Amino acid sequence: MSMRTSVFCRRANFTSADMRESDFSGCTFNGAYLEKAVAYKANFTGADLSDTLMDRMVLNDANFTNAVLVRSVLTRSDLGGAIIEGADFSDAVLDLPQKQALCKYASGTNPTTGESTRKSLGCGNSRRSAYGSPSSPLLSAPPEKLLDRDGFCDQSTGLCDAN
Repeated sequence: MSMRTSVFCRRANFTSADMRESDFSGCTFNGAYLEKAVAYKANFTGADLSDTLMDRMVLNDANFTNAVLVRSVLTRSDLGGAIIEGADFSDAVLDLPQKQALCKYASGTNPTTGESTRKSLGCGNSRRSAYGSPSSPLLSAPPEKLLDRDGFCDQSTGLCDAN
């Protein structure tokens, strides 16, 4: 299966698809389902993968050069050896070990969004790196303590931190 520039795969369902070595360069995938798909050595150069569900994917050696992965869910996916120069992962949800591995070699700036790959991954920002995306705190952060020691929130600050 080979796809070229200007191909639209919006909201398409690629669940469990065999996408090995396919060319999706420039493809628009907004809102597509790619969970459990195998995209070993697939080419996503310049693709728009915003808001896609990419859970449990095999993405080893895939090329994400200048791709936009804003708000994508990549939990339990394997991006080992993936090329990510210029990719924008802003508000994407990745497992912490995967994010740390990508930060070791993340570089470039996305030409479409102007976002640095390192910044979009939260590289070097311990709080963001520790818990993932601020847009999905329930998926990636420890639960907040809801009440103070007396069972009430502090109305002046809005904080509900138990002692």
